[in-house]
Amino acid sequence: MPLPGTVLFYDVLPGARMPKLVEAGRLRPIAGPAAVAALSEAERAEVAVLITMANTGCDAAMLALLPNLRQVISLGAGTDKLDFTGMAARGIAVRPVGEALTDDVADLAMGLAIAAGRDLVQADAFARGGTWAAKGRFRPGKTLSGSTMGIAGLGRIGQAIAARAQAARMNVVGLDRPSARGLGFTLFPDMRALAAASDFLVIVLPGGAETRGVVGRAELEALGSDGILVNVGRGPQVDTQALIEALENGTIAAAALDVLDTEPVVPERLAKLQNVILTPHIGGATWGARARAAAIAEAEALKTLGLDQ
Repeated sequence: MPLPGTVLFYDVLPGARMPKLVEAGRLRPIAGPAAVAALSEAERAEVAVLITMANTGCDAAMLALLPNLRQVISLGAGTDKLDFTGMAARGIAVRPVGEALTDDVADLAMGLAIAAGRDLVQADAFARGGTWAAKGRFRPGKTLSGSTMGIAGLGRIGQAIAARAQAARMNVVGLDRPSARGLGFTLFPDMRALAAASDFLVIVLPGGAETRGVVGRAELEALGSDGILVNVGRGPQVDTQALIEALENGTIAAAALDVLDTEPVVPERLAKLQNVILTPHIGGATWGARARAAAIAEAEALKTLGLDQ
């Protein structure tokens, strides 16, 4: 039997369509968290399901606004902005939809590794700007085959990156975490040891206090002057000032970053560097990922409302 309640979908994404909820008259798009507080008390009391984004989450203040909330669905892999304790205390189900983004984030991680290793951004400028015709050959790049990719975070996304690296005939090693054990990879006890063993160090760790600042000056020194850092995890996991200094001084060869601790603001010194590639947190930003995430979210919401028959 259908249950009462509406589905509040804020930070609405183009491409994230939920036609069955629309047809049932249960979906209410809304601009974002600030707009929830502007709803009337009666409107907020009707909300049974909240569909949010990983970078927005659902904190204690939001939970307090929605007295009859039964489920929170987060479209993304990150969970550090979800108040699991508050939801558990009220018996609210929580469903992160990270699996929809796995392949896209893994693709970007490999793309960034290749782009940084082969210096593709500068190679494009070299060809486009006429330097190729004037000076001849571009400098050689870094070979993937036979290189070692160290992956910090061998969960679902990390394993997808590992599969791509192995297809490129790279050696894969990892950080010793519970999710990495039993997968058959050589594991290292800490980030510094992993960096020392790696040619490419890829960060794809979950967010939170435990992983904040895990890559600093010592880890960058261990990665070495031929090493390349790729971060598709969380910005605060890398000490940005230490990274800027390492790139300026040649402590490491290059970096490719999809996330920053200062995002969306890019430090001026970092933006000026030629040995860094910057992308604006686009790991899961594909039409396919949005469609898959929306389909999973809609199915979950329909089940919660008893409309899945």
